[in-house]
Amino acid sequence: MIQMILREENYINITTATSVEEALSVFKNSEVDLAILDIMLPDGNGYDILKEIRKSSNIPVLFLSAKDDMEDQYHGFSLGADDYLTKPFYPKDLLFRIHAILKRAYPEDSKTTNLKHAIIHWDRAEIEKDNTFIPLKANEFAILEVLNRNNNRIVTIDNICQAVWGDAYYGYENSLMAHIRKIREKIEVNPSHPNSLITIKGLGYKLIVEGGK
Repeated sequence: MIQMILREENYINITTATSVEEALSVFKNSEVDLAILDIMLPDGNGYDILKEIRKSSNIPVLFLSAKDDMEDQYHGFSLGADDYLTKPFYPKDLLFRIHAILKRAYPEDSKTTNLKHAIIHWDRAEIEKDNTFIPLKANEFAILEVLNRNNNRIVTIDNICQAVWGDAYYGYENSLMAHIRKIREKIEVNPSHPNSLITIKGLGYKLIVEGGK
């Protein structure tokens, strides 16, 4: 029923589990954005799952359980749950809570990113520099997007290539270097001495964002 409710709201990548063991296997082998946990399970309980999740991840977790005692709810929150909904429940209540949790956990990226000498306009795929607008090509945009998601941190060459060209990215290192040069021409005052798109020798690249994390 929950799967049906979520799919009707265009949540499509839904994975289910019927035990603690199965749930932890899903968590370890999949990219999970949100976990909805029951408490009473055949080989343990949802609290055990949350304890394991919190050892390595801060993904949002919602308890959905028939256990409506306040002590159960307090225990869930003390372990790091983001919300607790008791059964029976209204589908709209579940959807509102999921939407609110995801909005808090994954705020929308800014439509612009400020660099030292330029501004990236993501919605238009353009660079603003010296009061002029310079269009970005598709791969340039994709490279900047990867770097911006990890701004002010090193992103390895392999990770950039894989994000832009997919799993068959081997051999694209020279192409990446060529794209980096083109990007620097668009965002830097002096592309030979960059301030925003920095090479970390032997590792990868770093995008320095003004006021970034």
